[in-house]
Amino acid sequence: MLTGEPFIPQTITVHLGYPDTSAPNVTLPFPDYVKNVASSEIFPTWPETSLRANIYAIVTFALNRIYTEWYPARGYEFDITSETQFDQKFIEGRQIFDNVALLVDELFDDYIRREGRIEPLFAAFCNGTTTTCDGLSQWGTVSLANQGYLPYEMLRYYYGEDIEIVRDAPVRMNMPSYPGAPLAAGAAGVAVQTIQLQLGRISRNYPAIPKIPAATGQYDAATEEAVRTFQQVFDLTPTGAVDKATWYRIAYLYTSVKRLAELDSEGLRLGELPLQYTGPLVPDTQSEQVRGLQYFLAVVGAYYEAVDRIEITGRYDAQTERAVQSFQRVYGLPETGIVDERTWESLYRAYAGIRASIPREDAEWVPQLYPGTVLREGITGEDVRILQTYLTYIHRTIPEIPEVRATGYFGPLTRAAVTAFQRYAGLTPNGAVGAVTWDGIAGLYADLRLGTAKRPYQSPGYTIR
Repeated sequence: MLTGEPFIPQTITVHLGYPDTSAPNVTLPFPDYVKNVASSEIFPTWPETSLRANIYAIVTFALNRIYTEWYPARGYEFDITSETQFDQKFIEGRQIFDNVALLVDELFDDYIRREGRIEPLFAAFCNGTTTTCDGLSQWGTVSLANQGYLPYEMLRYYYGEDIEIVRDAPVRMNMPSYPGAPLAAGAAGVAVQTIQLQLGRISRNYPAIPKIPAATGQYDAATEEAVRTFQQVFDLTPTGAVDKATWYRIAYLYTSVKRLAELDSEGLRLGELPLQYTGPLVPDTQSEQVRGLQYFLAVVGAYYEAVDRIEITGRYDAQTERAVQSFQRVYGLPETGIVDERTWESLYRAYAGIRASIPREDAEWVPQLYPGTVLREGITGEDVRILQTYLTYIHRTIPEIPEVRATGYFGPLTRAAVTAFQRYAGLTPNGAVGAVTWDGIAGLYADLRLGTAKRPYQSPGYTIR
């Protein structure tokens, strides 16, 4: 199973037949695949709202197959088949309808997921006449369109009210999740953490596999023992190292025990996902990514005396370099002053541990730390409600930042308020709340309500030595 936030693959490989047949594979751009399937599955004369709902389902189904590595985890060298018995209809070389193509160009990077989940929904669908299923009815969307339903309302009608549409997902190359070389004792990183998380879930169903105390990303003795036992249970060579066969066997079992591709698409929750490492951060640079780094350093520095205190400026200056070096020294990392992947992961784990140790009380009065996951339109929860509370308080002093009701639902009005704040603060106005935007909003709220001496990373009484 792939890790991290899902993305739109540049290409998809389709097997032109049943999985076990010797039919050829074809690789084509992902939008072209969606256009082909949509032209094969639905009628171009249907109402546009119906077409849009069906395209959302087609895109999401394909992304679920890719994200779960449904076929590669079973030893196949393709992403999806062309057969409706297994997947959705693809006809090589078929005519593409113009109106369908235009809609796909607009919608191919949007998909459906459950609220609070990461992976694309297993968006089952059928024609609703000759076949029915526990999912979207293609002809049923026509009836709903004629009753005035909008696409999102149709999707909620068939898949439940706890879904959300992720819009403008990033596009990048679809690379296999296997890291390319075996993982063994001494390894570290996101790939190791993925194995630890997946084995932890598998061990609930296979208690012979020992529990890994914590998914730290370090390939320690507990991880080695869990891997070796897994290999023994599933007739693999018990080396204690994760080779390609073990990696995909773990992915296969994880997908199976989570029923991810066949039932309710549960999986890693957003809170289990570490912030994504985007590349080295070095001195003499300036960016919002540096501001995020400084925010995490500021929090850790407030609780670890050995980590230098820092100001959040967005500039990787000498103070930032010294703070990075002090953090690296505390965590036994090379004191380079450069934030590589290992430093970033260690910093985030330290931040997450601090945040987890602080009681979340009096949210309206005490500025809270960044929740660790990006908040964006369609998400619900307590963190959204806190954000809305902060924005409304800021509105009293800065009226150009709109007031929003503290409903806990991140809707268009909340996005507009966030975007207004980002413009006011000179941040990228994307309407999403990452660490930098959260720090700006919580920090301004703290300044206005509690005075400039009280920042969100200076909560008293929680010093870690």
